[in-house]
Amino acid sequence: MLEGADAATMLRNATEWSAMQTGTGNLAGLQQQAAVLADAFSALPGTVDLIDPAPVSAIDAEGHEFEVQRGRHMVASVRPDAPRRFLLTGHMDTVFPADTDFTGITELEPGVLNGPGLADMKGGIAVILEALRLFEQTEAAAGVGYDVMINSDEETGSGASAGLIETLARGKIAALTYEPSTEPDGTLAGARGGSGNYSLIVTGRSAHAGRNPHDGRNAVLAAADLALRIADLGHDQLSVNPARIEGGAANNVVPDHAVLRFNIRPKSHEAAKDFLAALDTAMEAVIRKRDVAIRMHGGITRPPKPIDARAEQLYATVADCSGALGLHYARKDTGGVCDGNNIAACGVPVVDTMGVRGGSIHSPQEFMIVESLAERAKLSALVLHRLALGAM
Repeated sequence: MLEGADAATMLRNATEWSAMQTGTGNLAGLQQQAAVLADAFSALPGTVDLIDPAPVSAIDAEGHEFEVQRGRHMVASVRPDAPRRFLLTGHMDTVFPADTDFTGITELEPGVLNGPGLADMKGGIAVILEALRLFEQTEAAAGVGYDVMINSDEETGSGASAGLIETLARGKIAALTYEPSTEPDGTLAGARGGSGNYSLIVTGRSAHAGRNPHDGRNAVLAAADLALRIADLGHDQLSVNPARIEGGAANNVVPDHAVLRFNIRPKSHEAAKDFLAALDTAMEAVIRKRDVAIRMHGGITRPPKPIDARAEQLYATVADCSGALGLHYARKDTGGVCDGNNIAACGVPVVDTMGVRGGSIHSPQEFMIVESLAERAKLSALVLHRLALGAM
């Protein structure tokens, strides 16, 4: 089983898929990628479907809500009636827009390739497909089932696929997600903090800045006041980043609208809950002081991901399989987030950095270590085999 990893096909897939520009907003590129992936995963003994994205909305600079378009997600389902089933997830979108100059593959040194999405995560998708091909050659595979989900919007928080993830995670024994390793040496991510993105829409009252400024209610000033109050809510279990204030008018007009955008990173569910209560208090204080109206859009899209006893058991299985292959990966907690957060929130143990070794993701310096394609495919195939035999 483990000697047959098709490294050449994996590399060809990863580089060909990297050449498809699939920034989250690039619907044409995502449509092309989804069709290609559906064809590739049809080699598995199951069904493949392209699932429409769930509705997603955002707030524009004027404070108006609008619908955001997202691409379709790919789901492959194998032996859906099996009593024991697993979930494997990845994403086809990248952070690079359709007009990016970062489009080619470059060999940085022997065995190290630079390219858009190679590590995050076109290489990871290639690992999923090959790992399942290897796993299906074992007798144990026939006794279990699994779903594979490749979504189109992970890089923007999976708003259009969060419900799908929750549905697919339900009842699963364990899950593997194919983000790249946190370090080029293969280090796996352990516990993760959560993430939430918010837009606060402030409505004041316009007035002439010279003739009757006292009749106005300055929305930009209220947003700035609110930003300072929110920033003060941060502590060792929660970081708060006020990122942008939009709004205003001509210099001689008291502005009647503003939008404050910010991100939070709670390390625990308790920290997230406490923040929301404190945020309500801060908004009420600004409403009273500035005589404005405030409404909120957004929320926590990635719940914190602690490591519980079942997750420790899954990590132990991965570590044991790694050792059997002569691989020894460290584990490190991280402030980054991914779909593993959402899976863990469903009560399913997950290891979410089963993809390739590489680095410098989300930048034009992104790279993938080629030998890790076969390395990680063998690892996943062995982990799935152990799970099929009852490791969890």
